[in-house]
Amino acid sequence: MKVVVILLCLAMAALAQAGELFRWVDADGKVHYTDQPPQETAKKVEEKKLSGSIIDTSELPYATQQAVRKSPVTLYANDCGEPCTQARNHLTQRGIPFSSKNPQTTPADAEALTKLVGAAYVPVLVVGSAISKGYEKAAWDAALDAAGYPKSTLLRKAPASGAVKSESPPAAPHPWAGGR
Repeated sequence: MKVVVILLCLAMAALAQAGELFRWVDADGKVHYTDQPPQETAKKVEEKKLSGSIIDTSELPYATQQAVRKSPVTLYANDCGEPCTQARNHLTQRGIPFSSKNPQTTPADAEALTKLVGAAYVPVLVVGSAISKGYEKAAWDAALDAAGYPKSTLLRKAPASGAVKSESPPAAPHPWAGGR
């Protein structure tokens, strides 16, 4: 019996590579599986279109896809110096897909941020309905963990050009930068 099951599985695998699979019942009531269209006398003919066994590795991991669907991440930031740079780097290094909004250059973003936190204060992280005002690594990780985002990514991407840590001395605080 085990040999029959194994042979049936092997036959199904070979048929699956063909792209089409037919299931049909003959006049005697016997069920057949084949990659060829059945005889005209066949009953209960079912045709299955099969796709290749291809895994797209460019997709986000399943856990990340679910977290993005349930709790999308938005970062309100601009050129506020080290806090905004650290915020962008943190999300990038952790592999978190996020939308970036700059309240300094986009009036609609400034208005949305003011409604959200009561002031034009950056950086602000929004994870679903959770809001973290100012960059604080532990608080951001807690919000991302609670939303189901993986703690790390297997595929590390280089940070975006605007997210690279500057080696130059810190500049004077930007007027849009919030305190810690």
